[in-house]
Amino acid sequence: MEADGQTASGAEGGGRSGVLGVRERRKADRRRALLDAAARLFAERGYGAVSIADLGAAAEVSGPAVYRHFAGKQEVLVELLVGISERLLAGGRAEYEGAADAGEALDRLVAAHVEFALTDTDLIRVQDGNLALLEPEARREVRRLQRAYVEIWVQVLTELDPALSAEEARLRAHAAFGLINSTPHAAGLAALSGERMRTVLRAMALAALRAPVAD
Repeated sequence: MEADGQTASGAEGGGRSGVLGVRERRKADRRRALLDAAARLFAERGYGAVSIADLGAAAEVSGPAVYRHFAGKQEVLVELLVGISERLLAGGRAEYEGAADAGEALDRLVAAHVEFALTDTDLIRVQDGNLALLEPEARREVRRLQRAYVEIWVQVLTELDPALSAEEARLRAHAAFGLINSTPHAAGLAALSGERMRTVLRAMALAALRAPVAD
């Protein structure tokens, strides 16, 4: 009887755990849906023109239910912009550490950034138009993460060309970002396949980063 009781208790516990797991997954899914909706709406309309009710409607939850996930719109914006900066930095470090040499590292960094630009177009537009609206502490964190990301590129570029100063390497990295990140703002790209866009952007960015410059 004792063994049966233990089995029943374990089954009951497992059942509660399973229910909690489902609830947590649903909560995470709703939070993700709200962030995706916010990225789209902030990109299309601008942060100031989007209400909490708009976010809820786009994610198919009630306006008040949004507050179960975020304290307000500012927290949503922080999560979007700090979050993407953290992802870029972590991805950049992984590409650098996984490369056999500096040439491969640069290829991998460019490919990863192109992929980001083509798949997270809304976030690029949100950052371009709304970064200044972040509260100061969050804005400083985004800038810190971005600087750390840039320094990975500087490290790679100066390894490839030891004669290149850190300042010029930084300039080249920022120029390459501008080239790649301009894609979300360009009209008339629907005629190009995603793979062709990747090929062209990679080639152009690598050419710009490694372009010889006369003294």
